[in-house]
Amino acid sequence: MKIQWYPGHMTKAMRAMKEDVKLVDLIIELVDARAPMASRNPDIDELGKGKGRLILLNKADLASEAANAAWTEFFKGKGFQVMRIDARSKSDLKQIHAHIQEACKEKIERDRKRGILNRPVRAMVVGIPNVGKSTFINSLAGKASAKTGNKPGVTRGNQWIRLNKQVELLDTPGVLWPKFDDEETGLKLAFLGSVNDEILDREELASLLASRLLTIAPRLLEERYGISIAERKQEGEASERTAKASERTAETAERTAKALEQPAGYKILCQIAEARSCITKGGAADVPRAAKLLLEEFRGGKLGRITLELPA
Repeated sequence: MKIQWYPGHMTKAMRAMKEDVKLVDLIIELVDARAPMASRNPDIDELGKGKGRLILLNKADLASEAANAAWTEFFKGKGFQVMRIDARSKSDLKQIHAHIQEACKEKIERDRKRGILNRPVRAMVVGIPNVGKSTFINSLAGKASAKTGNKPGVTRGNQWIRLNKQVELLDTPGVLWPKFDDEETGLKLAFLGSVNDEILDREELASLLASRLLTIAPRLLEERYGISIAERKQEGEASERTAKASERTAETAERTAKALEQPAGYKILCQIAEARSCITKGGAADVPRAAKLLLEEFRGGKLGRITLELPA
């Protein structure tokens, strides 16, 4: 499944960011803790040359704790300040000012030597769509200073937010890059909801996600949906479903048999559909509804703490 999404407003946004970066001391980059590398725009490193850097592993509460620790050490090894956060939690952000000061300590010391005291740190907040930038800013500011939404593309223009006398933030739109390096990156971003669902085949995407979860988090799938993914039991249940379908109508039996020939991820969607009573009037599994359900529940962390990638 090849995925590319780079609407025109992102080109304009990146152009504005390249101009505005001249005004800031620090780049605060939010990444999705469930896929920290896939959710990093590679253009940000070039944009942030010569600036302080702070990486925020957002949605860390949805990712594996062991993986969070591994990614924290990985980014520290690159010379970044790093924090694991849930942008909705104000308590998680109590240490943010200490990290900002540490990331900008060289700049602050230069100002001090030049007799410039108490000048606020100006920080640009960057990240891909739907990674939680505006939620982070609002939690930090203690008020709704930036627009938020659970879909990509809510923030379209840059806006300054003054937190206090020490820090000013520049909120920027979520920006991807013109072409993903590989198919895997695009898939992970689509799983996370950072690509507009309207350009995707959601049934295929959910099937691919189910296949991935079957490999990395089978127990969580079983627990969330009350299904069994053990091969022997799955085959037995599938045969039983086919038999029952045959008793209902020949047409339903044909659909069910066809479903059983599909890849593992599609079969999981069929099981989820039955477990959650997503059934069509004809008695078949309503796979589109199950696909929507799986994507929403994975993105919302309802399956449990899952990380899609680890540091190389």
